[in-house]
Amino acid sequence: MIEFSLDGRSGVSPYLQVVQQVRQALRLGLLREGDQLPTVKDVVARLAINPNTVLKAYRELEREGLVAARPGIGTFVTRTLTDASLAAHEPLRRDLRRWLAKARLAGLDEESIDALFTSTFRDAQREIA
Repeated sequence: MIEFSLDGRSGVSPYLQVVQQVRQALRLGLLREGDQLPTVKDVVARLAINPNTVLKAYRELEREGLVAARPGIGTFVTRTLTDASLAAHEPLRRDLRRWLAKARLAGLDEESIDALFTSTFRDAQREIA
């Protein structure tokens, strides 16, 4: 089951962070069709956020057709976002872990690593386009 976390420094609203984490888990194959999302009550207790925030996120995911609420039972995944590239994830993940270890050895902190990755990713996207 997915465990949500919030980053108060990200500038992204809490409800959108929950939505993004579910989408990411669906894309990575961590959540599959039929899996249950944590109950609103559990998410509220874990993250100390307003229940309406969680409900808003779950409704957004429902509108996208990714989950369906079953009253009295819970919210369940109705479709996944994985594709044929899923098989390539593990070797790429190993390479990325090695890169992250090198970045740490070079003295980069989490924010510096994130900034370097994000800017390099954006540059590469521009080159492709």
